[in-house]
Amino acid sequence: MPREQSMVRCVGGIVHDATGRILLVRRGHPPATGKWSLPGGRLLAGESLTDAVVRELREETGLTVQPRSLAGIVTRGRYEIHDYFCTVVTGALRAGDDAADARWIDRDDYDALDRNDDLVDGLTTTLRNWRALPTGPRPT
Repeated sequence: MPREQSMVRCVGGIVHDATGRILLVRRGHPPATGKWSLPGGRLLAGESLTDAVVRELREETGLTVQPRSLAGIVTRGRYEIHDYFCTVVTGALRAGDDAADARWIDRDDYDALDRNDDLVDGLTTTLRNWRALPTGPRPT
């Protein structure tokens, strides 16, 4: 009889800039290597959810964020992901840790990623349900 895998608690950060763009990272490791997603990752032993969000976003994007509120919880396979709305406190955007790239994505670029199947499964539906899709146009 196969051993049942336990759920892995993870966090993610939903961050928009002043123009309505959303912060996404291109995953550098499994699962979903190469796909664009919210920055985030697994909790460390004894770490709170909000401390994990701050740590993960700093590691993956170079930005220090302040978690504001829980957007919601999604389950992807054995991963239970607690996504938080966050605001940037300080830092300069750069890809780090297991992120292959990190960018502010406007509405047009997001739609192109979605059409090309370059986003992690379920991201658009989740963000739409949470009213968190990017709203900002491409800067002129």
